[in-house]
Amino acid sequence: MASHFADRVCQAVKAKKTPLIVGLDPVYSRLPAAIRNKEGLNDSKNAAAAVDAIFEFSLKVLRIVAPHIPAVKLNIAFFEKYLWEGIESYYSLVSEAQGLDLEIIGDVKRGDIGHTAESYAQAHLANPELEGLDDVLAPDAITINGFAGSDGIVPFAEVAEAQGKGVFVWVRASNPSAAMIQDFADADGVKMYEKLAQVVAEIANQTKRIGTSGYSNVGMVVGGTSGEQTTALREKYGKILFLVPGFGSQGATAADCVRFCKPDGSGALINASRSIIYAYENEKYSTQFGDNWEKCIEQAVIDAKVELSKAMQ
Repeated sequence: MASHFADRVCQAVKAKKTPLIVGLDPVYSRLPAAIRNKEGLNDSKNAAAAVDAIFEFSLKVLRIVAPHIPAVKLNIAFFEKYLWEGIESYYSLVSEAQGLDLEIIGDVKRGDIGHTAESYAQAHLANPELEGLDDVLAPDAITINGFAGSDGIVPFAEVAEAQGKGVFVWVRASNPSAAMIQDFADADGVKMYEKLAQVVAEIANQTKRIGTSGYSNVGMVVGGTSGEQTTALREKYGKILFLVPGFGSQGATAADCVRFCKPDGSGALINASRSIIYAYENEKYSTQFGDNWEKCIEQAVIDAKVELSKAMQ
């Protein structure tokens, strides 16, 4: 297996024939009734019961989607709310996902400078070397907040390089109000997200960060629902992988998202979360599969792959 994150991603995308990845944002109240009503899991106010229910659901989702996609994105916020029990579940899912031969992106959005940034990087990217944590694995890549500039990116990039892992810097968000700040332009007309992209590219394009695939282990997060003008980032930064959230429930179409892929289909990972993991709430799938929530999720993954494939043709 390739030791460079971007090389592994490119191999996985080619093997699964899709840039689609699935995000895990599990909320107890939206879990299938078959799980929420199970004895020992049917108490949303009991931390242990809720975490066990979320873990059972998430593990099943991983096993359903693994044959179809190259990577998953685990949003740590949905586990952190349960404090130490949730964090334990998060890292257990990281190990389970790696056992399923998936690349794992920890959606942690950490950001700081100096020793604090280094500590965040060690906590979320580095596989622990401490006694008692020998069997704990960290994700293959994480998302970070780059608004402290290069001082807030380099510490993460250096740990990623040493570990054969990756970093995705949050450059342009997918939510509507992001434009008020991230599209704010300076006197020369350069928007804030464009300036941040320049800073990221200066770090990402260093020779030591480029794999044999031609891509860097430092990428960018750019929302699929962001304006068409963000397409220029793909053309301008050819060595950078894009993590593209927003496909599905957030309103981004397949066409909105595949614009960050190159003509050969490489260059982007397109994330869909709620539209897939809660597919059993969609009448389109519940009518077809009834209470078989696993089949609903599997069909939603297949349909999303087909939708992206058609958009790239």
